[in-house]
Amino acid sequence: MAMGRPREFDVDAALDLALHVFWRKGYEGTSMADLTEAMGITKPSLYAAFGNKEELFRKALDRYVDGPGGYYQAGLQKPTAREVVEHILHGAVDAMTDPSNPGCLAVQGALCCGEAAETIKQELAARRAKTEDDLRLRLDRAITEGDLPAQADAGDLARYVSEILQGMAVQAASGAPSEQLHKLADIALRNWPPV
Repeated sequence: MAMGRPREFDVDAALDLALHVFWRKGYEGTSMADLTEAMGITKPSLYAAFGNKEELFRKALDRYVDGPGGYYQAGLQKPTAREVVEHILHGAVDAMTDPSNPGCLAVQGALCCGEAAETIKQELAARRAKTEDDLRLRLDRAITEGDLPAQADAGDLARYVSEILQGMAVQAASGAPSEQLHKLADIALRNWPPV
């Protein structure tokens, strides 16, 4: 059986480059030529390593969640509900306003998807719903542990945080400075239920 030629590029580095192309141009605005040029590989190499454009976007999105978006999962591990939310909100601001990271891929990608990319739009919506549900579960635990008032509604609180995050993502994409977004996070935290 004939062996194929070994890959002559670093898959992880190529995926990072693809992530940044999708981040800057959006899913629909990114062409295969944009990707192959940025990644420094041919179309056959891209298909062999990553599959089609949609599969590559999903892999890039996973990379985003594990990298620049990693503040979210780290926040869920904080000892109190307030610390969880504080870490998530301020972590989001830092990530969204980092000059090397052009905003929130999960929000921006959904805003830039038309009918041709409906599956990507649905994927992004499902991922945002999952992160909100992860936060709801963490806040349910906080209620059970007495870290939040018994009458608190974990679903409402998780939705509140998610909507603040989405609003901050839109503001960051419009050029809002980090100081302004950190103030918004602090205002949101002032409304957090006391124990």
